[in-house]
Formats: sequence, C-alpha cells, structure tokens
Amino acid sequence: MKEKKMALTIKDITLIGMMVALIEVCKVALAWAPNIEMTSFLLIMFTLFFGRKIVFVVPVFVLIEGAMYGVGDWWIMYLYTWPILVCLTWLFRKQDSVWFWCTVSSLFGFSFGFLCSFTYAAIGAINGGIRNGLVVGFAKWVSGIPFDILHGLGNFVIMMILYHPVRIILKEAGKRYD
Repeated sequence: MKEKKMALTIKDITLIGMMVALIEVCKVALAWAPNIEMTSFLLIMFTLFFGRKIVFVVPVFVLIEGAMYGVGDWWIMYLYTWPILVCLTWLFRKQDSVWFWCTVSSLFGFSFGFLCSFTYAAIGAINGGIRNGLVVGFAKWVSGIPFDILHGLGNFVIMMILYHPVRIILKEAGKRYD
C-alpha cells in the first residue's frame, strides 16, 4: 500500500504564506482594540476551506509572533490555544451555519482566558507549588473575564458580519487554487 504523503508544492507554500500574512496584517490593524481580533475568524475560515494546510499555518503564525514580539508566557499560550481552535473547527467542518460558527467563535473568545490560565497555573506552580499555581491561574482567569467577554462578543460580531462574504470569496479562491 502506498502511503499518502502531505507534500507541499510551491503553490501550497505561497498559499500558506498568504494566509499567515493576512492573519498578521489583521492582527496589527486591530491591535488598538482590546481583545478584538480576526485571528479566530481567519483560522476557522482557512480550516474550513483549505483543510489540512492549516497544519502549517498555525506554527508559522506562532513562530512569527514570537520573532516579532519576543517569547513570553503569552507565546506559550499561543502554542496550544490556536491549535485547539483549529482542531475544533476540523471536527465540525461539515457545518455551514453562520450561527454555528458564530457560537464556536464566541465560545472560544469567552474561554480564551480560561485556556491561558493553565500556563499561569504552571508558572505559579513552578515558583511556589501546586496550590500557588492554582491560585495564580484562577486569579489570572478571573481578572481577565472582562477582556474575555469583549473577546467573545467581538468574535461573534466579526463572524456574523464576515462569514458569508468571506465564504463566497474563499469558495471561488478554492476553485481557482485547485
């Protein structure tokens, strides 16, 4: 039996670069707005329309973020939060309801601080034991809830407004790409 390899063509590498560039441009453009971002939206849409190529987009995006802004606790969080969103999207990729994706995107935004609290808990545990880690993780999560609310609401609104027009564009792009 032949093993199917996921070989990248020049076309694939170009597409991956364009996806990462679009995420970065949108991230910088919205940097002024607290927890309002297009990264969640774009990762969901790219996963839905370009499938497994997203496996290369996320690590490149995270590496570029680390190179541009330095590696800190937030960077460690990016190593697992964005792959979680991509995996969830992949699991439900057959869904095409705007309401479904608004819900997924907003729930991801609402839970982002909770997901990040694991890193803070680990850092706290290293510095002062498990109990300290749990306290630090919980305190960081609770203190960030207002930002998580903004994040979730922003994700919902962005998905609601952009899902259909971007879906049409990506369907056409997908036809031309293949």
